[in-house]
Amino acid sequence: MITLYTAPTPNGHKASVTLEELGLPYTVKAIDLSKQEQKQDWFLAINPNGRIPAIVDHDAGDFPVFESGALMIYLAEKTGRLLPTDAKGRSRTIQWLMFQMGGIGPMMGQANVFFRYWPEKIQPVIDRYQGESRRLFTVLDRRLGEAEWMAGDYSIADIANWCWVRTYKWSGASVDGLPHLGRWMDAMQARPACQKGVKVPVDLGSLVDQAKDKARDDFIKGARAIVETGKPQK
Repeated sequence: MITLYTAPTPNGHKASVTLEELGLPYTVKAIDLSKQEQKQDWFLAINPNGRIPAIVDHDAGDFPVFESGALMIYLAEKTGRLLPTDAKGRSRTIQWLMFQMGGIGPMMGQANVFFRYWPEKIQPVIDRYQGESRRLFTVLDRRLGEAEWMAGDYSIADIANWCWVRTYKWSGASVDGLPHLGRWMDAMQARPACQKGVKVPVDLGSLVDQAKDKARDDFIKGARAIVETGKPQK
């Protein structure tokens, strides 16, 4: 059994979608980021960096794994799925996983901060991060014009990139005119494990369609509390 410590963010969804795709049994411990649960000593013993997601693999002697990409690799290797074992296939998959971790995630994450949560609107900064997100989308589009999936076969690279790209509206970025990316996004969305995984620990589908509801409003409130004060919300 695996315990997943997570919150409804793209990085959190990378873990839950991977677990769903692999069919591994797991329990969920939702972490309230606005209350800084991830900074408490008990959680820092699992992830010294105080970030979600993290897992504890109880079948491996309560082994903790943190960092979303490392977590995905660990689960793929544990099951022998979603990560090729041949040198080239493995490298190709990890390259596209690192592309998300070093590019898509940081750029969209900063777009989210300055477009949605920062107390002032600094337009050149917003333009910078939204524009770089769009540039990275074109890289994905070009790659997906060459292959059905990011690394050839369906893999953790697809999960990692999709969990972020699917929230493009929240970042204020555009996917217009990128047909291969659109085809891939539709294919990902059709997968039952993807549909289920992005509802863990709570369904924030409204972050994609931007409809207003309590879960969305609570998410924004918590995110602004972290950005503006770095302290738990009172």
